[in-house]
Amino acid sequence: MTTSSSERGVSLGMPELPAPAYPDDVRARLETDAREVIARYPDSRSALLPLLHLVQSEEGHVTRTGMRFCAEMLGLTTAEVTAVATFYTMYRRKASGDYQVGVCTNTLCAVMGGDAIFETLQEHLGVGNGETTGDGKVTLEHIECNAACDFAPVVMVNWEFFDNQTPGSAKRLVDDLREGRPVQPTRGARLCTFKETARILAGFPDERPGAVEESGGAGPASLVGLRLARGETAPARVVHPRGGPHEQPHGTAHEPSPAEHLSSHDAPQDTSASDPAHPAGPAAEEGE
Repeated sequence: MTTSSSERGVSLGMPELPAPAYPDDVRARLETDAREVIARYPDSRSALLPLLHLVQSEEGHVTRTGMRFCAEMLGLTTAEVTAVATFYTMYRRKASGDYQVGVCTNTLCAVMGGDAIFETLQEHLGVGNGETTGDGKVTLEHIECNAACDFAPVVMVNWEFFDNQTPGSAKRLVDDLREGRPVQPTRGARLCTFKETARILAGFPDERPGAVEESGGAGPASLVGLRLARGETAPARVVHPRGGPHEQPHGTAHEPSPAEHLSSHDAPQDTSASDPAHPAGPAAEEGE
């Protein structure tokens, strides 16, 4: 008995049908927004990136219909649009959650605990990399450097920072997201959904009252080098490993202020000076 190629799951190489168009009302609304975006650029092709964010804000990911729309608005081929949409990881190619939870697993975050956080969240949520929870709330992924190494390990939710995370705090974070409880990033405006974030990235204003004022700037740890360069030296303080006695040289207890947002780097690892089990030999003179 023989089986057909379709029964064996073999593709005959038939061309894919053209992507369906948006419904008329959706198309009209998106065209109005798209023309506003395109008008910002002397060369309409330059509007492709924000237009991809715009269509992503419609369905939560960049669909074939969305790419067809971008191509038609910009006079490009769908192949040209697809090449861009598949190059940048910020454009989702499949349906995803309301909250994109990205755990940095690049070198510094990894050694500071990022790998442990990612493994914990995979087990806690029951999903793998790039997968979404059954309730459609959270998509988990590991991501590369977030340019926030001074706050490692870092988790991002819809591109907002959650600094100095631990496996426990990350679990609480995703639980709050799934339960609809308010979540405030370490820095920046309060969270909005991924679709809302995509529209902001397309270049449209965040219309939530007070959200722009909440955006803020760099965190304190990121500005230390700048302050030193300006000669703005801060009072010296002694930092001890977590769990150890917190004493200043003269016996004055040091309690960080709320504005002092310490980095995970303030928890030094054991060294030859602090670990009697692994003493260092006598310091050699230079040139010996």
